[in-house]
Amino acid sequence: MKKKKIAFILGIRPDLIRAVLIVRFLKKAKDIDVILIWSGQNYSDNLKGIFFREFNVRKPDIELNCKGSTDAEVVSKLTAQLYPVFNKIKPDAAIFLGDTNTAMGAIPAAQLNIPIIHIEGCWHSYDWRMPEEKIRTIIDHISDVIYTYEEEYKERGIAEGLNPKNIVVVRNPIVDILNEFYFRKKNKLQKKATETFFSTRNIKLKQYFLMTCHRRENVEIKKSFEVILNLISNIKNPVYFPASYRTQKIINERKIKTPKNLIVVDPVGYEELLILLTNSKAVITDSGTLNEEACILNIPCINVRKATERPQVYDVHASVKFDPDQPKKYTPELVLKKLEKITGTSWPNPFGDGKSSKRIAEDIIKRVRSNKLRGFLPENNHLPIERSFMEDGIKI
Repeated sequence: MKKKKIAFILGIRPDLIRAVLIVRFLKKAKDIDVILIWSGQNYSDNLKGIFFREFNVRKPDIELNCKGSTDAEVVSKLTAQLYPVFNKIKPDAAIFLGDTNTAMGAIPAAQLNIPIIHIEGCWHSYDWRMPEEKIRTIIDHISDVIYTYEEEYKERGIAEGLNPKNIVVVRNPIVDILNEFYFRKKNKLQKKATETFFSTRNIKLKQYFLMTCHRRENVEIKKSFEVILNLISNIKNPVYFPASYRTQKIINERKIKTPKNLIVVDPVGYEELLILLTNSKAVITDSGTLNEEACILNIPCINVRKATERPQVYDVHASVKFDPDQPKKYTPELVLKKLEKITGTSWPNPFGDGKSSKRIAEDIIKRVRSNKLRGFLPENNHLPIERSFMEDGIKI
């Protein structure tokens, strides 16, 4: 019997992190070939290579090297290169995870009528400044199957006109990842959290904040970035900041003066990030994934976002909101006072049961084997769907 083929297209480290266990479960299906394609959106070793090594993931079967200085350059290279790749391998389905430029590879899949599977669909921040917000909308509306994390996200998708039959609620795979790569390896990671580990980074155990900040609406808008840096300057502890290369470039090119307590370093691997996270006093981030991880690991967090796709962190009081666009409302004094109030408390994990990756993989395998990958047409058209198929009525 001829094997089925699945193309799994990834391109940045957060999406690789979420996809690791899904890929592992998919590969257990011996009658299905999983072809891993790397877009090249992240390409440096500490944004790509180290994660493949730490997660023990084999090298991608196909690497596209779609580097670019603009979104347009990356997306144009991606769509142009994926089209002939899809034509050659002829996958039974193309899987995309997330909402970055790499997800725009769904366009050539749609052009070639290849069924599209989107993992992490139907969620929104409704902050239209975000390029991710636009990409989410596009890929969800051309996908055949959407895996979403919460019932409320499915309801949003339905409100957008998506067919509920196409949307499967699976919960959040980041819980599975932490179970596998933190809780099972906790003793090993704790042994690495030595005094030397922290002293070489000019920080002390539980006496520093961990920070990430990369979103364009935060770092590319001068006023917003200044408000964020002002918050940092009001913190009495050192703030350890593994900064993206784009963020570092903005700081250098604009000659931005950073607070004395801010320690800016290059991006780090996942194992190092977990050590830094679990031994920090608190987290400051505009990263959705780090916000989730902090919540699950019971580390208080300042969420540097106008709006979030993950309101669950506010439901359980694991995170304090800080909107850089409203500095008069979200003052450093107020935000840090709120942070102090949740420090030392505990909250439930609102994101899932740790079985999401297996749930997604098993459903994909079932659909591929049974050829049930085609999406259903929306049911809430203004006119009945049947009208589109009416006969011309001409008698001869």
